[in-house]
Amino acid sequence: MAEPALREIMRRDVPSVAPDDTVARVARVLADSGLPGVPVTVDGEVVGIVTDKDIVQREANISAPTVVPFLDSFFAVDAGRKIPEELSKILATNAEDLMTHPVINIRDTASLEDTATVMIDRNVSVLPVLDHDNHLVGIISRADLVKVIARLESSPDDTESPSD
Repeated sequence: MAEPALREIMRRDVPSVAPDDTVARVARVLADSGLPGVPVTVDGEVVGIVTDKDIVQREANISAPTVVPFLDSFFAVDAGRKIPEELSKILATNAEDLMTHPVINIRDTASLEDTATVMIDRNVSVLPVLDHDNHLVGIISRADLVKVIARLESSPDDTESPSD
């Protein structure tokens, strides 16, 4: 079986939210869609994305970095964490406050391999799919790729149930 183009496997029924939509609305759209992320759009252009991680992060207990005095200086032990970003997500009241931007997108002409590579290299679980005019035309998740890969990798023998 030939590898399908992204436009053949992407979800075309793309749920999206507006920047001023409430966090409650964004959470509902995510829950109803079953996707790990939903694009934030203005006039069909993707301006951000809100993921399930962003929603869950609002409920997490963040702690300030541990500060250790040394001679006349203070060092933050957890300095690699993005405390201001975490705090802004917790205090978010709408999609614009909660969204990640700029967004990592992919073209509808991309291959399965290109899509998988972007997802792994950029550590994302969902990608908005854009046409050549940069308009949102679809969305693809890791789960979608797993389904396609399972279909491509399966042989006729794989569909039979094992005998006891």
